[in-house]
Amino acid sequence: MKNILSTLFLASGLMLSAQVGINTESPKSRLDVNGDLNLRDKIAVLDATDNSLSLGNNDQLLVSQGEGYPPIWKTLRIPEYEPNKFYLIFNNSFSDKVGVDFTNSEQPPATSTGKAAAFIKGADFSTLPAFKKISGLSQKIQVFSTESKAYFQFETVVQANFAANGSTDTSIDYACGIFVDDKLISLRQNNLKASSAQFTFITHNQIGMVANLSKGEHIVSVGCSRIASYGDAPNRKLAIGTNTSTNLNSFIAQSSLKVDVYEIPQVFNTIIK
Repeated sequence: MKNILSTLFLASGLMLSAQVGINTESPKSRLDVNGDLNLRDKIAVLDATDNSLSLGNNDQLLVSQGEGYPPIWKTLRIPEYEPNKFYLIFNNSFSDKVGVDFTNSEQPPATSTGKAAAFIKGADFSTLPAFKKISGLSQKIQVFSTESKAYFQFETVVQANFAANGSTDTSIDYACGIFVDDKLISLRQNNLKASSAQFTFITHNQIGMVANLSKGEHIVSVGCSRIASYGDAPNRKLAIGTNTSTNLNSFIAQSSLKVDVYEIPQVFNTIIK
């Protein structure tokens, strides 16, 4: 009888105190364990969405939601990767419907540049005469590793308002370049010729690549220039990424730029803070 009364008094004291200390006389919470804790069975936490007890799933972790909120089960996701292999880290695409256009007067002098001119990789945008940027394709990209390969795919439509049944001797030379931080990394020259149809146009495709950009933020951009005109072309307008005539609209003539950055991972975000 004495043992039963002692047990009842002890239980009553625990309920009244609202805090239980194991191996401590001054508990700091409802249950304060000063020492090792060995769990032989399950842990259940309150699921606030339906007010039920949740046991979690295999390999899940119990994560705090802060003071006043019950902890929740979380799945730990660790990406697998092989050392010294490249992985796609940054990927995006951009478009522009404004484009750029050129009259013959915006063409650089023949002695400055031309069909056989040597455009040098790494040349600064400011040194290339008569180049205009396609504004919507100037975008920020991010690099996280010193070992990287960035690939750029540029597509646009080039059109001139040539008259119908024009001589093929009437044509315009143009060039488009891809730039990173205003440094040339890819350039393609082409020639648009007049034909039996009005308002001739062609699709321009271009791919560029640059390796081992410095870690951090960079600006990729695309610029084009009218280089030379032949036959009746000096009287004609050249448009890149936009239309000169109504046989095309801005949707068809728009420019696009796709960017893929592959890296050997060197930066890893904290999985659990």
